[in-house]
Amino acid sequence: MRIYNTLSKQVEEFKAVNPPEVRMYVCGPTVYDYSHIGHARTYIVFDTFRKFLTYIGYNVKYVQNITDVDDKIINRANKEGMNPKELSEKFTREYFYDMKSLGIEIADIQPKVTEHIQDIIEIVKTLIDKGFAYNVSGDVYFDVTKFSGYGKLSGQTLEDIKAGARVAIDERKRNPADFALWKKAKPNEPFWDSPWGKGRPGWHIECSAMSMRYLEVPFD
Repeated sequence: MRIYNTLSKQVEEFKAVNPPEVRMYVCGPTVYDYSHIGHARTYIVFDTFRKFLTYIGYNVKYVQNITDVDDKIINRANKEGMNPKELSEKFTREYFYDMKSLGIEIADIQPKVTEHIQDIIEIVKTLIDKGFAYNVSGDVYFDVTKFSGYGKLSGQTLEDIKAGARVAIDERKRNPADFALWKKAKPNEPFWDSPWGKGRPGWHIECSAMSMRYLEVPFD
């Protein structure tokens, strides 16, 4: 089987890390609204890929997360006059209903972000200790200049990435492209205790924590 390798920009033969097992992680939905056609396309593609791998003899371990705490969830909950937890649970149920209607099999493991806060905190602590992240008054940011391979997968350099294109410009950050790993708690928002004070995880760190929790690194 040959597939496109985003890193090398080439079509290459697929080689499992530890055959006959294939360990597969797919970022799941942020549950603040109903699923749309883009969600359907993504999960149909990976469901088909998983089924094909199983068909040709691989044992597939498939992990797909549910992002159940996020800015979008909080904003939607405030707009609807709901608790963020209630809102995320509602749209999680709707998501599974839609996927079942499309004939998509659920993943072997479907972890939720809110169930893995401690895993996330431990990774953030490690990144700070190794000099890849820094704390600014309770907000923790990843320093993109400390990772030489940053942008390699997307084919971009730091110079190519415009300030504020993907993240809000914040004068407290060392670099405009630095992104939040941990966000300081704001009034009336969900929060957890951490070494940096009360807060919640940033969007980018969540899948890193859950993939490492359930799949041996490196995984396929």
